[in-house]
Amino acid sequence: MKTDRKTPVLIGLGLVLAAGCVVYPLYVIWPFRYQNPRELQAALAVLRMRPALEGLAVGMAVAGAAVYWRSGARGWRRALAVTGAVLTILFAGLSRINIYEMMFHPLDRPAFAAASDTKLDGDEKVITVAIGGAARAYPVRGMSYHHVLNDVVGGVPIVATY
Repeated sequence: MKTDRKTPVLIGLGLVLAAGCVVYPLYVIWPFRYQNPRELQAALAVLRMRPALEGLAVGMAVAGAAVYWRSGARGWRRALAVTGAVLTILFAGLSRINIYEMMFHPLDRPAFAAASDTKLDGDEKVITVAIGGAARAYPVRGMSYHHVLNDVVGGVPIVATY
């Protein structure tokens, strides 16, 4: 049994689709990069459709590899077909992991100093919260590493995010 030229294209399309479902949303929401509204909208659409797209990609790659396997192809062609299917499955699995949740951990016990004791320059951006006579300022530079800070201000538990 001989395979046609469409089989490698099927495997390649599956691999590109699976990789795109992982890479494009990560590229768009990369920290400290300008994100325009259209590309954010497109990335969110990819995230919403990703389970169906990944299923399609895996189906295409596995079907292509199965056709190659049964065709009697030998050597590097068979290995390449199986590698493409395995990589597609790997990308499908990776798309289920939110890498940003793994990177950023909330700061549960922040340390504070009086404003006069800080070494912030005049242009430093801060997130400020004032509740019941108590005030806090959280430097954006520090918040960019944690993105979430749990605190109590004026007896009220808060979550500051950036």
